[in-house]
Amino acid sequence: MTTPIAGAQAALEAAVRAESAASALAGVHAAPAAPAAPAAPAAATTATTSTTSTAHAVPVASRRRLLLGPAAAMAGLAAPAFVRAQSDWPRKTIRLVVPFAPGGSSEIVARSVAVELTKQLGQTVYVENKPGGAGTVAMAEVAKADRDGHTLILGHIGTLAVNPAMLPKQSFDVDRDFVAVTLLARVPNLFVVHPDVPAHSLKEFVALAKSRPGQLNYGSAGNGSAGHLSMEYLKRVSGTFITHIPYRGTGPQMVDLLAGRTECGATGAPASLPHVRSGKLRAIAVGSAARVPVLPDVPTIAEQGYPGFETSQWYGLQAPAGTPDTIVRRLADECNKALRASAVTERFANDAAIGVGNTPEQYAAFIRAERKRWGEVVKRAGIKPD
Repeated sequence: MTTPIAGAQAALEAAVRAESAASALAGVHAAPAAPAAPAAPAAATTATTSTTSTAHAVPVASRRRLLLGPAAAMAGLAAPAFVRAQSDWPRKTIRLVVPFAPGGSSEIVARSVAVELTKQLGQTVYVENKPGGAGTVAMAEVAKADRDGHTLILGHIGTLAVNPAMLPKQSFDVDRDFVAVTLLARVPNLFVVHPDVPAHSLKEFVALAKSRPGQLNYGSAGNGSAGHLSMEYLKRVSGTFITHIPYRGTGPQMVDLLAGRTECGATGAPASLPHVRSGKLRAIAVGSAARVPVLPDVPTIAEQGYPGFETSQWYGLQAPAGTPDTIVRRLADECNKALRASAVTERFANDAAIGVGNTPEQYAAFIRAERKRWGEVVKRAGIKPD
């Protein structure tokens, strides 16, 4: 089917070709110049000029401009909306959806970055929490949102790396329906025990777990949560058997851990760090590749006999697939700038979060690697949805 732009362009090209041919033909068959006629009175000259054919009076270049005018106007009016949208983005408030309940690391990362983006872009970036279905409710909604850069979602290790293996029949596909923008932050997991547990290091804890297989309990924020995956990963590499107690959120999990109803757990640093500082919990390891500045005396799991072990929660930014590439790259650049703002770096440092920032291609490659790694953990541990 011929579009308005294509039709106008074809008509223009045909007219130009005809005009060129006519000009050439006129040049070949031009009659010899007639002798100059005597000068006519001014009134006669005026009358002759006014009745002369327009086609003969307007030069070739001028006639081409007349032909071009309607086609150019039509092309301008029919320009795709997304082309105009890219040039004036953002033209309204931006909605950043967080697929979890308020509180915790996701809230800290999303709101810290949103504040800076609001300053930089001149449009409000507001955070909307939309929990449910291990993040699938929000993901399904944003997958169908307008592809204009005004609806975004906070990506997470659970929604992008774990759920595809644990929930293979989701109504959306994380590769087909979303485009990676940038990796915002990593949040190390802290492996903690209740003070009554007779273990002050990972080595002592592993020995205790092996001496009491299945008798120690650990809680998590739910099946497939980052804490669940972290503990299952530790169980696999250490050869221990510790019973999993899933909760509906980090809050209930922490209540039972602080009360001593469970013995241990792994959470993002912001959730357990205040209790470690107060002495209500004991940190025996961090899951990051390097020690965290806020807990310099707590060694990594890799340092304590398990080289290569690394498990952190991570958060990035996704947009609906089909969002113009210029907007995606502008978003990535603006996020990287926001992550360098002093307010963000100070807030992240206080909660042991590590700002990252990279290109869409680098973030997409990171997601693929994480999906492969955690997919294997899900399969080996037999993790199923609640």
